[in-house]
Amino acid sequence: LAFSFSLSKLIVFLILTLTHFSEHPQRTNIGYICATSSYLISHQSYLVKAASTIFLLVLSNVFMTLAWYGHLKFQHLKFFQKAGLAGLILASWFIAFFEYCLMVPANKIGYKENGGPFTLLQLKVIQEVITLVVFTIFTLVLFKNEELKWNHFVGFLFLILAVYFIRK
Repeated sequence: LAFSFSLSKLIVFLILTLTHFSEHPQRTNIGYICATSSYLISHQSYLVKAASTIFLLVLSNVFMTLAWYGHLKFQHLKFFQKAGLAGLILASWFIAFFEYCLMVPANKIGYKENGGPFTLLQLKVIQEVITLVVFTIFTLVLFKNEELKWNHFVGFLFLILAVYFIRK
């Protein structure tokens, strides 16, 4: 849990830094970056909302990934063998309920109109990046026969660029 929160702080810091420097490209010297970091840290309510949003999105995506793909990994278990398609759908809905319990508050906290740091488009792009990161980790850890190739890394780079341009 502490690792995830630190990771979400890092992601927030990177997103905020990219946003700030995309808006002010002439301010990229190290002194300015340090001053900006101090400023960002001092505005904790903004950072807390951003970190909370990202943290909740990460957790919700863990549940979403388990709901969508967990049955493929755990199909050797008797429950999944006997459940049939309808049983798998119901089990997935049950798991997805917890995804929604985290996703809805994440969007509510993070949405700019509710005092959060992100617009609706920004929330969606951040959500998609998190989805692919969580899915990739899930795939590499649980499905050892999958491997990342160069085209996957190019796709991830484009997603990072999407976050950059959406925040601009």
